[in-house]
Amino acid sequence: MLDPLARDVKIGLTSQPKRLYSKYFYDARGDGLFQQIMALEEYYLTRAELEVFQTQKERLLQIIGGEETFQLVELGAGDGQKTKVLLEYFQQQNVDFSYCPVDISENVLQQLEKRMRAEIPDLTIKPLAGDYFDVLADLKFKNHSKTVAFFLGSNIGNFLADKVQQFLVSIHDNLRSGDYLMIGFDLKKDPKTILKAYNDSKGVTKAFNLNLLKRINNELGANFDLDKFQHNPVYDPQTGECRSYLVSTEEQEVTIAAIEKTVHFDAWEPIFMEVSKKYAPKEIEELAQATGFKVVENLYDSQKRFADSVWQVV
Repeated sequence: MLDPLARDVKIGLTSQPKRLYSKYFYDARGDGLFQQIMALEEYYLTRAELEVFQTQKERLLQIIGGEETFQLVELGAGDGQKTKVLLEYFQQQNVDFSYCPVDISENVLQQLEKRMRAEIPDLTIKPLAGDYFDVLADLKFKNHSKTVAFFLGSNIGNFLADKVQQFLVSIHDNLRSGDYLMIGFDLKKDPKTILKAYNDSKGVTKAFNLNLLKRINNELGANFDLDKFQHNPVYDPQTGECRSYLVSTEEQEVTIAAIEKTVHFDAWEPIFMEVSKKYAPKEIEELAQATGFKVVENLYDSQKRFADSVWQVV
């Protein structure tokens, strides 16, 4: 029986067109490269959302209501550094809340909990390992306090069009009427600005994408020659989709021992790696309505590059 990486590589590279799955970007080296990406001048997304938190934290607390006990559930918490701005502010305002970071990786959660306990000693933190929907369903069943769920960092943009509504309906169905969901949306803007964010001058994003081929070499016994693949992001201003590809620069064959396959590539044949969709405010409104929510307010950074959109279950 194949492990998940081997199974998904087999599915993706024997499909037409070929694709790989972006969730596998994040091995130890991939994590480090993404940290470098977030610090790049061209990668505005992290700074823009951090600015939203720094400048709109008072307004967010007014919206969700700090006078009532709630559980703040962060889906895919990562390192929690942006969220820490809000956690510290809520504590300063004597808000009665608990912080429940959710991730599939217990190791990630252990690191996050250790850091948060050191930096915010009085924080009530309850890390929860598991699938988002299983965790939300369990909290809904066991806990009767209000839930404020976060899905930040423009992660919603990584869903293909046919999956995003399905994902949001599942979140909706595991919340109660009156609960809140705050989602980070990268907004449509100058196409040149968007493309630079995914094709930086230092080549870090290129290395991040190619690292998945290196991971397949290391873990699945493949023989990808990274010098024979070109990083190629493209942006469609109509759909708002920025798609990243690795393109084979010549006709070649790659053997992957773990799946007992030799994969043929034509010259200039692409592997689809990831989508990062950008939204217009109208599209955010339509998406909320289609999935059982109402938009309470969009919280923007000063340049309106990014929105943290606060939704409520109706």
